[in-house]
Amino acid sequence: MEWHAPGKTHDVTNQVPPLADYNLFATDAVLASAVEREGATWHRDALLRDGAELGTPDTIALAALANRHTPELFTHSPRGERIDALEFHPAWHSLLALLRHEGLHALPFSDPQPGAMAARCAGYFLHGQLESGSLCPLTMTFASIPVLQREPALFAMLRDKLYAREHDPRDVPLAQKRSAMIGMGMTEKQGGSDVRSNQTHAFATDGGGGRGAAYRLVGHKWFFSAPQCDAHLVLARTDDHEGLSCFFVPRFAPDGSKNAVQVQRLKDKLGNRSNASSEVEFLDAYGVLIGDEGRGVPTIIEMANYTRLDCVIGSAALMRAALVQAVHHARHRSAFGKHLADQPLMRNVLADLALESEAATVLFMRLARAFEDTANLPEERAWRRIVTPAAKYWVCKRTLEFTGEAMEVWGGNGYVEEGPMARFYREAPVNSIWEGSGNVMCLDVLRAMEREPDAAHALLAAWRADVHAHPALGAAVERLLATLTSAPETREASARRIAQQIVLVAQATLLVKHAPSYVADAFIATRLADGCGDSGRVYGTLPAAFDHAAIVTRTFPA
Repeated sequence: MEWHAPGKTHDVTNQVPPLADYNLFATDAVLASAVEREGATWHRDALLRDGAELGTPDTIALAALANRHTPELFTHSPRGERIDALEFHPAWHSLLALLRHEGLHALPFSDPQPGAMAARCAGYFLHGQLESGSLCPLTMTFASIPVLQREPALFAMLRDKLYAREHDPRDVPLAQKRSAMIGMGMTEKQGGSDVRSNQTHAFATDGGGGRGAAYRLVGHKWFFSAPQCDAHLVLARTDDHEGLSCFFVPRFAPDGSKNAVQVQRLKDKLGNRSNASSEVEFLDAYGVLIGDEGRGVPTIIEMANYTRLDCVIGSAALMRAALVQAVHHARHRSAFGKHLADQPLMRNVLADLALESEAATVLFMRLARAFEDTANLPEERAWRRIVTPAAKYWVCKRTLEFTGEAMEVWGGNGYVEEGPMARFYREAPVNSIWEGSGNVMCLDVLRAMEREPDAAHALLAAWRADVHAHPALGAAVERLLATLTSAPETREASARRIAQQIVLVAQATLLVKHAPSYVADAFIATRLADGCGDSGRVYGTLPAAFDHAAIVTRTFPA
């Protein structure tokens, strides 16, 4: 008879060790090539150092801690004073300190040089694989800089604090702080994405008003991102103009008291739990008009262009994070006599996910180049104004299905909160919703093409010049052109299809130029060939003719 130790029921075997002690940048050949291609080689050593730090067990643990111990709101002090204080776990502040240390809140503005935007996007992508909630205030701070730069007096006061690489979490007046974070407040209960229906009102305090003048704001915001920020850019109406205006609303009033922006509650969100999102009311809150009166939407839309790019990068980062976890798991977990990664059907799933991830990576790095364009070339303008909202729509949508499929590779272990897969899955929807939902993005694509026809023509001409590289790619471009020349009402109803095809063509042309043929051919055959890519597809349906093993090895070396 076999003897068993008392209390021992089984041996733990065939469980996968946690993925740790790896370099997020060194193991990503696609990102490394894009960094060199887009002129950011000078930043490579910093990315290697950062990639190594992000892969350590201690740094990885910060993400779980920040999401397990969510922020708390304390509206009043023990003495009954209104304070609207927010308390975060120390892990949250550690994450923000890491982000600021790498300059990801300001790099292209604080250290302008060729490739700076690509360098910043690559670093943001690495940090997005660790944790998503801490990206929100960093993105808004980054996107606020080009808007604030147009207000010389205000920016002179803010410049050093915006560019500082130190995270200063203290809740004190801005003049006392070493660094600053900027948030934004646009949406209200009655409007959501339709910000033109906003009701918040601004009254000039000195009688005259105008750009740079002080106002008092009365109203509310239904989603007020990161209320602990040192200031927010807010949309409100004035008496003198029908359109909305943009206001700089600091957390503290000029006299040093807390500004009259009362936090009603924090949102209880599906994901993005480490970050605080709130509902607020303005009770004669102090604000300064920035930009021209009545031009608040165009003023803040410039900020949104940058935040939308970060939505694309953040979703691509979730893809990459889920993919490497799935590949790591499949290489260590055995079933039916061999490792999952050695089984043909699982290899097909992983290879298909790898294609999607690589396509998203080359796309956002190409967009980085367009955002760096200073000559305002028509083709680069098209990448910024047309492809960016299309990418925001498509890449963010694909991440929902992608993270679910990667979770399934883990099986039941992926569905529990101890591992990262459940968090990745909960994070996936936010980028589709934030900064404009899918329909808003697709309509924005059509609007941009109508407003900037020269840019649209330059982009399409460049793509038509590339189609000789692949027959299916040429046919896809012609289908896109046919849809774009249909009647206006047909185009609007087909806006999602148009945005999808724009992104798939963009991704395919980039892969043909910059990826091995076995990657580009597989992507085009399964996303753009006849009958593919028009209405969605399930991962793991690559034809057997393609080299699945080579695609998986390329994405994450063993």
